[in-house]
Amino acid sequence: MLDKVPAASLTLDDVIAAHERIAPYVHRTPVLTSSYLNELTGAELFFKCENFQKAGAFKVRGACNAVFGLSDEMAKRGVATHSSGNHALSLSYAAGRRGIPCHVVMPRTAPEAKKAAVRGYGGQITECEPSTTSREAVFAEVEARTGAEFVHPYNDPRVICGQATCSRELLDQVAGLDAVIAPIGGGGMVSGTCLTLSNIAPEMEIYAAEPEQADDAYRSFKAGHIIADDAPETIADGLKVPLKDNTWHFVSNHVTDILTASEEEIIDAMKLTWQRMKIVIEASCAVPLATILKNPEVFRGKRVGVIITGGNVDMNKLPWIEG
Repeated sequence: MLDKVPAASLTLDDVIAAHERIAPYVHRTPVLTSSYLNELTGAELFFKCENFQKAGAFKVRGACNAVFGLSDEMAKRGVATHSSGNHALSLSYAAGRRGIPCHVVMPRTAPEAKKAAVRGYGGQITECEPSTTSREAVFAEVEARTGAEFVHPYNDPRVICGQATCSRELLDQVAGLDAVIAPIGGGGMVSGTCLTLSNIAPEMEIYAAEPEQADDAYRSFKAGHIIADDAPETIADGLKVPLKDNTWHFVSNHVTDILTASEEEIIDAMKLTWQRMKIVIEASCAVPLATILKNPEVFRGKRVGVIITGGNVDMNKLPWIEG
């Protein structure tokens, strides 16, 4: 079973198998560019737009790989997870496509738009307090009650292989990239990016972008071991969770550097993307652009793939509108 396989033993063949498995259920998302943002940053930026993905986020890739990789016997019991939003609605989407139950533990503070999407896809929500401790304790109760298969939001090899298909597509769509940057919370997308690039383009730089107010991955990277925060506060709600053993393997071995941005810088980058690219992105997705704008010397003159991870925004709570 792939969920029991150590992250270090995952291969490009696992990524290729995942790509074939999920193809009927996900979009091959477009890559967009902006001459304005290129001029502003001094780099050539290529935005891989997972905000146009099924369920509105890249996490549907990993969720579909996990759900459609289950045996019929395992699938009968359904799936379960804990998530602040995008993995929850993505797993609900995947379970709905297979016709099996999905149980989700979500923080009570999660955006209402994401809760509504989970319910719309048929997911059953149990709420918890907004901390890793509460999330994992409540989930243990749900898992024991339902007997459902646990699909971790990011520390699951099946999920990492699914997320790896995003950067594989990006390499097919854009030639000659020097670097790729993605947001980091628990590290599922960054790990998938590392898995793909270390096998196909090992010379390529891999950057992770993180909020200053939830910078445990940055501090872990500098310290050489996992440092976990329990309940950080940031506008980037999808990036509050800590690294785990499988994602730490990829981050510690393959990431070039982790860059951080302030809350104001994240909001400014989110607003700039809406204004200039005319696309809806979440605050979490704006962190890479915020760090590029903050560190132009790192990216100037380079061709950079920027993974926009999702577009599930609560329109009633836009961060630049007071009240």
